[in-house]
Amino acid sequence: MRTVAIFKTAVLPSTQTFIQSQVSALQEFQPRYIGLERALCGYPLDSEPILLVKRRSLVNRVHKVVYKATGISPQFHQEVAAIEPTLLHAHFVLDALHGLPIASALNLPLIVTLHGHIPTSFGKALPWNSSDHVLYRLRLQTLWHRAALFICVSEFIRQRVLQMGYPANKLRVHYIGTDRRHFKPSNQPRDPRLILFVGRLVEKKGGTYLLRAMAAVKKDIPDARLVMIGDGPERSVLERLSRDLNLDVQFAGERSPTEVKEWLCRARVFVGPSVTASDGEAEALGMVFAEAQATGLPVVSFLHGGIPEVVRHGETGLLAPERDSHALANHILRFLHDDSFWHDCSERALKWVEERFDLAKQTRQLERIYTSVLKGEQPE
Repeated sequence: MRTVAIFKTAVLPSTQTFIQSQVSALQEFQPRYIGLERALCGYPLDSEPILLVKRRSLVNRVHKVVYKATGISPQFHQEVAAIEPTLLHAHFVLDALHGLPIASALNLPLIVTLHGHIPTSFGKALPWNSSDHVLYRLRLQTLWHRAALFICVSEFIRQRVLQMGYPANKLRVHYIGTDRRHFKPSNQPRDPRLILFVGRLVEKKGGTYLLRAMAAVKKDIPDARLVMIGDGPERSVLERLSRDLNLDVQFAGERSPTEVKEWLCRARVFVGPSVTASDGEAEALGMVFAEAQATGLPVVSFLHGGIPEVVRHGETGLLAPERDSHALANHILRFLHDDSFWHDCSERALKWVEERFDLAKQTRQLERIYTSVLKGEQPE
């Protein structure tokens, strides 16, 4: 069986379960994780990753910085070569820049999945340090030339990177998909007043707009309640706003995929009001929207980023104008009040995910992409 090296700078953040889901669904390729270090809050993996540094120390920190700058580490490259990979698949653009020296040293075809986190301006604040900015400037055009293919997780991302100069002939839209064996309807009754949010508590996820919408919802339905699953730098801000609005929101923190699925099966409506953040970051697609719909849960969100590609307005959910909390509240209320509309959307959501976002089908397509790249062909 051919081996594909899956590259992440930090292997593998617990917030990036969508990568693990795709990797676990591979059948024709044997995956091996490659990276520079372990993620601080890592996801449990089926096999030991190959890492530049095995533990955190001052010496290893220097080693990592030097490698990022030079791409030179014969021992690391030899360890990767020992598994005899046939291609390298990097996730996120900065990770691809860190993985570029491996692809070059071992002469491997390089595929890059562009999930988001793609800067549009060096003048805006970005979640990268200064050395990463320099690396980005120096290696980006080399990456454009060297990569065999850029997989865009949505048409929204494809259009964005086209405007940035990415080579059009190397861009392909491919949805990852969701595991319908895990995310599926349950026989347990739903809570008719439960509104659910799942995501990192960061500006892009639009938590403040959701809380203001909830204030309007509770004026109409006082016993409606909101559960927010996830954590992040905006948690204290959101908790304070919740108290100021007298909402009594349940901040549940991070939860396992199994717990998330249970909440999705319990809720009446899923709300993920993502917005364009001050640094330009937007929602590339949002696999949690597919996961929610896979359980038969209708979605309410904003008309933003790649969300209209995964949520069909008026059919599987409702999309409000971006940052319009009043319209968001009205959409939530419709799902809380209108049983017939709720059931119609729930049924259509199940069919929609089966047609477009089934993980098994999408991963077979990915393996066909791998095979085309290895043959030197342009994937269809």
